Amino acid sequence: MKVCSIYKSPKRDEMYLYIEKLKGVASLPDALIEVFGKPIHVMDMPLKPDSKLSRVEAPKVLADIEEKGYYLQMPPPKEDYLLDLYDPNQAD
Repeated sequence: MKVCSIYKSPKRDEMYLYIEKLKGVASLPDALIEVFGKPIHVMDMPLKPDSKLSRVEAPKVLADIEEKGYYLQMPPPKEDYLLDLYDPNQAD
């Protein structure tokens, strides 16, 4: 089990970063912070391999934290049909 801090990105909706709470954001690579933006703390939570997460399996998060020092959760893909609903070039 690890106690993880979860941060959201100020640059992209639904992009989250999981890190080990004890290490904090100071341990993150500069290139990641450049893409992610200044992390906004959402919450801390204990994370075990059998924990239930909404969009990813807990073992994957734990493995990435162990290997890279963080897990980056990307936004879900947009449905293609939603892109057709708005055309900025269309005249009113």
